[in-house]
Order: sequence, then structure tokens, then C-alpha cells
Amino acid sequence: MNHLDFKLLKVISLLMDYPSDELFTDDTLNACKDIVATSTLISPNVRHEINAFIDELSNKGAIESQSVYDSLFERGRSLSLWLFEHVHGESRDRGQAMVDLMGQYEQAGFAIDVKELPDYLPMYLEFLSYKAGMADDIEIRMDIADVSHIIALLGARLVDKNSDYAGLFKALLQIAGKPLTIIDEELAKMGKEKVDDTTFDAIDKEWEEEAVDFLAAKQEERCPSSQTDVRIAETLARQAQNESEIPVHWVDFKTNKTVSQGVLS
Repeated sequence: MNHLDFKLLKVISLLMDYPSDELFTDDTLNACKDIVATSTLISPNVRHEINAFIDELSNKGAIESQSVYDSLFERGRSLSLWLFEHVHGESRDRGQAMVDLMGQYEQAGFAIDVKELPDYLPMYLEFLSYKAGMADDIEIRMDIADVSHIIALLGARLVDKNSDYAGLFKALLQIAGKPLTIIDEELAKMGKEKVDDTTFDAIDKEWEEEAVDFLAAKQEERCPSSQTDVRIAETLARQAQNESEIPVHWVDFKTNKTVSQGVLS
């Protein structure tokens, strides 16, 4: 079994999550910089990008960093950090996919708080960092490669917005063994006409209530085809959309990889 140090995944998870006040205490950002600077999983250029981003967070402080984060990830869905939203949208398939992923977490002994959905990208990265202690390096890389098309898409959209968060997504692609040129390919696909879903009009249109189809509802009552687990997962998905902050609560890089109720201890 190979033994590469995947602490970098923890750092990316923390930096990609909502920048809570705890991020700016106890020298956490400096600890992140140290791990990035010594990581052999990414190129020197990407290491420099991430550490420059960490410096920027430190200079801005909690309030300004939180405002920037909100403007990027909490408006619209184009930069949603819930992986399955980019694959399944609001379909029932998303619910089943989350149930399956939750099963992987439970099988590995990785416990999360019920309010944190398993397809939340920072949570998934924390899981992979935890899993790295029990699996071959190639398996961790393949797990990231499986969602690399979503990572490349999000990275391209962040590059298009000139956001320093893009460096985190470049790092993930390199860990997965993917060339950074796939971000350029996604940028080319975006073309000149881009739809900004972060405007207030776009947000209102996205979240406006759909008309109720009573006939369809009655038919569904007669033919309940969905499984209980899927309904539970869909309920969790709706709850997550109402949660503006889903922190991954860990700060200690030196302790064992044991997670309980969403807290790494």
C-alpha cells in the first residue's frame, strides 16, 4: 500500500468550506500554508496560487471573506458545491445517489452530522482524506477523478470570475492526475454568451414556486413508487438548500482521522 500524505485534501476541504470565524483563529491559516508548501501532490505553480489565496483570506479577515464567499457560492446554482446537483438536479436520482454515497461513508466508519449532505464537496474531500489512511493512493485519486468533470466545470467558472478559489479546484484535478487544460476546455464551451444566475432577478426566477399539479399528486398517492430512503435523502437535500453555512469543523492537522457528528477529532 502506498503512503502519500493526503493532508492537502483536508486543507482544500477547509478552505473551500464557508470561512467561519474559527478559520481565522489559532493560526489555522498558517498551518494550512505549511501543508500546502510541502505537498508533493500538486505543482509549484498551484501551490503558489493556494498560498496566495490563503494570504488574501488572512488580509481580508472573516467578515469580508464571508461576504466574498456568499457572493460566489450562495447565490444561484452554477457554483453549487453539492456535487449531485450538477448531475441530477432536483430529480429523484439525486436522492438515491446520496443514499448510496452515505452508505460508503458508513461502511468506512465516517460519521457526519445529519444536516450535512454527503455530496457537499468539502465534506466529500474530508471523507477522502479520512479514507486515505485505509486505501491505496490510486483509489483516492480515482475517487476524485470520478467527479473531475464537475470539478473542472466549477474551476472554469471560477477562473471566468477571476476568483482565487479556482486554485483549489486546480489542485484537485492535479491530485486526480487530470491535466489543467480541461479547465480551458470548459471555458471554451462556455462561449461568449454566459448566463449570470447570481442576479436578484435570476435568483427569484430560479426559486419561484411551480404550479401544483393535483392530478399528478393524486396519481402518485395511488402509486407510491419511491423508496423510503430516497424520500429521506430528498428531504435532506431541501434542508441543505436552506442552510447557508455548512462548516466542516476541524482544525487539528496532527490528530487521528476519526470523525463523529461532523467534527474531526
